Amino acid sequence: MTRTRRLAAAYIALAAAVAVLFALNLFWGSVSLAPGAVLTALLGKGGDALAGNIILQLRLPRAVMAALLGAALSAAGYLLQTFFANPIAGPFVMGVSSGAKLAVALTMVVFLDRGMLTSSATMIAAAFAGAMAAMAFVLAVARRVQRMSILVICGVMIGYICSAITDIVVAFAQDSNIVNLHNWSQGSFSGVTWANVQAAALVVLPALAASFLLSKPMAAYQMGEAYARSVGVNVKPFSVALVLLSSLLAACVTAFAGPISFVGIAVPHLVKQLLGSAKPLYVLPGCCLGGAAFCLFCDLLARSLFAPTELSISSVTAVFGAPVVIWLLVRRNSEREGA
Repeated sequence: MTRTRRLAAAYIALAAAVAVLFALNLFWGSVSLAPGAVLTALLGKGGDALAGNIILQLRLPRAVMAALLGAALSAAGYLLQTFFANPIAGPFVMGVSSGAKLAVALTMVVFLDRGMLTSSATMIAAAFAGAMAAMAFVLAVARRVQRMSILVICGVMIGYICSAITDIVVAFAQDSNIVNLHNWSQGSFSGVTWANVQAAALVVLPALAASFLLSKPMAAYQMGEAYARSVGVNVKPFSVALVLLSSLLAACVTAFAGPISFVGIAVPHLVKQLLGSAKPLYVLPGCCLGGAAFCLFCDLLARSLFAPTELSISSVTAVFGAPVVIWLLVRRNSEREGA
């Protein structure tokens, strides 16, 4: 099979997976709906009012948000892996998601204690500030250590610290609205509204478009900073752009769905294996499709497996994502020993 045919087949398979899983997210749930009822609701031809509300106000915005944020998280992971030249770098592992989680939790507590509601813009801004603070710590460590393994460990530690502080904030919250932080802090797409979807799209889609525009310099950067400079890449602004875009994408995910683990690490590697290529121009679109499909699949299991009890999305993504990371580490170790 030629490379072009393989790429076309892979993209078609990923797009088909997204379409099928998106449809399943509309059909399946704690309330079973017939395909006819779902189509009637989507086409706006009347029918059962309850079924229409379930589809249009609950399942459809949730499915759109899962696909959108899954794409964002996978792309953020790929950008971080490119920047750090480390295959296990990702928003969750490097502490970026945990920093965003802490900032959002503190913002919600402060606002709700004063009887104020937090807007989507406030949540995204707080998450971005937290993500950048965590990233600043990781970059400071990166200047002092040469081994990437130590850098990853430091990222994990800052993630634990932020998560611990967040858990303390949630544990001592008194207001009933603040107590709902617990569900968010575990990661969930539940309660998503169309206003949330619109706000997330206004951030995620331009950030993804900007990431695609960086595909060519990313390909050069993967060959090393010296090579990138030799072909005309201005490395410092390019590096800043990678950090800002990855942090913004991860922050948007955390603001609306809480911290979601392993998607940013596992999906880019699975996509590269499927495509048979590591070129950013090919991998980034694949990451968006793969991340959307992965999060749609995991969210479907999270809300349907033990319905009406809903699992946290991170619990499900970890079950499927962690084995990929283990396989990756074992393979890299085997390659090194073989060399």
